[in-house]
Amino acid sequence: MPDADLLPDARDALHATFGFSAFRGVQEDVVARVLEGRSTLAVMPTGAGKSLTYQLPAVMQEGTCVVVSPLIALMHDQLRSATANGIRAATLTSADADRGLTMDRFRAGELDLLYVAPERASQSYFRELLEQARVSLFAIDEAHCVSEWGHDFRPDYRLLKPLLDAFPTVPRLALTATADHHTRSDILAQLGIPADGLIVAGFDRPNIRYAIRPRENAMRQIKAVIDENPGPGIVYAPTRARVEQLAETLAAATGRRVLPYHAGLDPDVRARNQAAFVASEDMVMVATVAFGMGIDKPDVRFVAHAGIPKSIEAYYQETGRAGRDGDPSVAVMFWGADDFARARQRLSEIEPHRLQSERQRLDALAGLVETAECRRAVLLRHFGETPAQTCGNCDNCLEPAGVIDVTELARKLLSTVYRTGQSYGLGHLEKVLCGISDDRVLQRAHDQLSVFGILTEDEKPLLKPLARALQARGSLLPTEHGGLALGGDARAILKGEVPVAIVVPPKRERKRRGGGDTGANPVGNPLFEALRALRRDLAQQAGVPPYVIFHDATLREMATVHPNSLSELGAIGGVGARKLEAYGEEFLSVIRQH
Repeated sequence: MPDADLLPDARDALHATFGFSAFRGVQEDVVARVLEGRSTLAVMPTGAGKSLTYQLPAVMQEGTCVVVSPLIALMHDQLRSATANGIRAATLTSADADRGLTMDRFRAGELDLLYVAPERASQSYFRELLEQARVSLFAIDEAHCVSEWGHDFRPDYRLLKPLLDAFPTVPRLALTATADHHTRSDILAQLGIPADGLIVAGFDRPNIRYAIRPRENAMRQIKAVIDENPGPGIVYAPTRARVEQLAETLAAATGRRVLPYHAGLDPDVRARNQAAFVASEDMVMVATVAFGMGIDKPDVRFVAHAGIPKSIEAYYQETGRAGRDGDPSVAVMFWGADDFARARQRLSEIEPHRLQSERQRLDALAGLVETAECRRAVLLRHFGETPAQTCGNCDNCLEPAGVIDVTELARKLLSTVYRTGQSYGLGHLEKVLCGISDDRVLQRAHDQLSVFGILTEDEKPLLKPLARALQARGSLLPTEHGGLALGGDARAILKGEVPVAIVVPPKRERKRRGGGDTGANPVGNPLFEALRALRRDLAQQAGVPPYVIFHDATLREMATVHPNSLSELGAIGGVGARKLEAYGEEFLSVIRQH
């Protein structure tokens, strides 16, 4: 049980520093363990306030909390937000010119937080630096990077344990949003955290609406998502070339500011594009997955995938970049059979000892895209939870899809693949099955096969969705020259041992609820717009993104409550002592004018 004596002090510090009157979710349990000096692994979803669990103890305790974080951009984001709340913080990275000054402040006990990269933390000189100062806590962010089972393994994280062991009295706090059972056990072992130190919050992000659809025309489909969601958004594309192409086309088609981000861009351009996105209130970033882990932007209103992610863990993490402020947000994935074909081809490049687990990851992802069940339930079960059968906030709950048994049709298609020599693409197979005698069919005598023309009229429209589903599950595999061959459970299907069902989306494309649904901000409220304009000006003057000043939720509360004094303003969620002193009078002045 948390130490009851510590919690009132923690709640007072929570309100003074962050302007919150209560902890959320498991934050209180994690903070209590840290204040008691006990090591902890906290598995908390994105947007659940992980950084608060080390920032608050850092303010309350003597000494400095050393935070190990994998990306410079992420550290600088966190630094801005911490400083805005009056926390004495610094980063020690290759991008910082003031490293000497930072080390002096650290030795002198003038820092609450010191952010470092794992590469630096594992160096011997860094251990010597720590011995010259007082360290109150080690916080290891994105802790799944320590595990080979995690989806973002970083070898430098493996070198942290000797550093931590050199300071046996300093507690450790490991934090991650995405870790299955296997990865959690590995993190505990790799970082020397006892098994009773595991705290797992629920993985559910109820404010995100999930939708997964077959990709027909990615540009048109993504444009519709952008048109329906006026706030900032991220579009993930599988390759650099596709990023460039989509960014250019969407900018022209939507009239919004759309910029590209990938590892091949000039570093200055990449940094500029990222800074523009973080500071914006309506920009769209088209990016490879290189973008996002370093983004601490709370007001992303949508995430769209133009192809499949690497795994359910990656999907959860990438979609989790939407709606970190708790406001309604959308995650839409558009997938094609060729995505799975390429992913299964890549399995041949994986080291043998990881092959089975990677194949299971791909099968789990195929299950998610092809399910007619609640998407959220499938996601949460993957992470070991037992959710309700329906969530009411995903495409399958909002517009239930039909499930059709297509075992006989699957046997016809697989038989045709086999009888034509496992080297033809779907176009040719379709002609054979439909009984179309073109030159190619006649030249190869495929009109003489027993499968020629055996499709019924009812089966014809189901052939493409079936082929897509069979490729997703690995029953059909691509050949080197664009044909299809039998794979996985194809022979069992042919023998009638395995049934096949496919999901058929509803015929009528529901008019998806637009902007009002995806951002809970009032439309046309002059006070709210005036508060946003003031926030924009203050952010520009301070050289920080608008959300660092105040979140939208804080401005909405101001516009609703109309506080008339500094004490009334200080009672609003997200207005801590430092921000009240810095910005209070200016916001009150705007409120009084309305």
